[in-house]
Amino acid sequence: MGTELGERATLVQFSTAFCAPCRATRRVLAEVAGLVPGVTHVEIDAEAHLDLVRRLEIVRTPTVLVLDAAGRVVRRAAGRPRKADVIAALGEALGGV
Repeated sequence: MGTELGERATLVQFSTAFCAPCRATRRVLAEVAGLVPGVTHVEIDAEAHLDLVRRLEIVRTPTVLVLDAAGRVVRRAAGRPRKADVIAALGEALGGV
């Protein structure tokens, strides 16, 4: 994809153009990424990257993957996330920080 991972963690969001929950998810993830130093939010257009969608078995949008600093998936969720759940998942990615 050519996108840099966050220094400490990355929030990867798979979205589609006409997905209303995707817009709300974008706001939540961008807000959390802005609050936690070293965390990046990356949004991927699922329709434009079908090979990646199939490889990662993304079946609905939004789907969010929380990656640790090494790019490993530590948490995965489908549907619109709650801010508190994103923060908790980041804690896991950051090693309990």
